[in-house]
Amino acid sequence: MVKPTILPTNREVFFGENEIIVSKTDPTGRITYANDVFLTISGYTEAETLGQPHSFIRHPDMPRCVYRLLWDAIQAKGEIFAYVKNMTKTGDHYWVLAHVTASLDGAGTILGYHSNRRRPKPATVARVAELYRSWKSIEDSPTNRKDGLGASYEHVSDMLKQKGVSYDEFVLSL
Repeated sequence: MVKPTILPTNREVFFGENEIIVSKTDPTGRITYANDVFLTISGYTEAETLGQPHSFIRHPDMPRCVYRLLWDAIQAKGEIFAYVKNMTKTGDHYWVLAHVTASLDGAGTILGYHSNRRRPKPATVARVAELYRSWKSIEDSPTNRKDGLGASYEHVSDMLKQKGVSYDEFVLSL
C-alpha cells in the first residue's frame, strides 16, 4: 500500500478508558497483528494495516528522538513506556501511553515487538504535548534531519542525566 499524503486536522479522537490498543510487528517494525481497537481508532482496515511499517500512523508532531529512544530500548531486548501521538486515516489524532517490548524466542532472538497502548490522562497529554513541541523545535532547527535528530536526542539524554532518571521513570512521573 502506498500511503497517500494525509494532512493533520487538529481534531483529537478518543478510544475508551478501558480499551487497550494492541499491535505486534516483525523485527523490522512491520505490523503482523492489530486488534479491533487499533483498527477502529486508526480508521484503517486490517488489510490496509498488516505488512505496513508501524510508522505509517506516526503524527508529524512527534519528535523523532522519542522513536530513537524506543528503538534503542527494544532492540536491546528491553521495554519502554512512551507517550505517542498517532494520526488516523482521516488526519485526526489520538494520544496513547505505549508499553513496547521485544518478543523473544527460547534462545533470546528477537522475533518481533509487542505494544499495548492505553488512553492517557488529558492533563498528562497537555504536559507531554508541550514537552514534545520543544523537542520537535530542537529537531527542526538544523537544516539536516540527521543533525536535528542528534540534537534533540542529546537534549533529552542530557535532561534525563540531569534528573538522574531513565526515560521510563521520567515518562511515568509526568
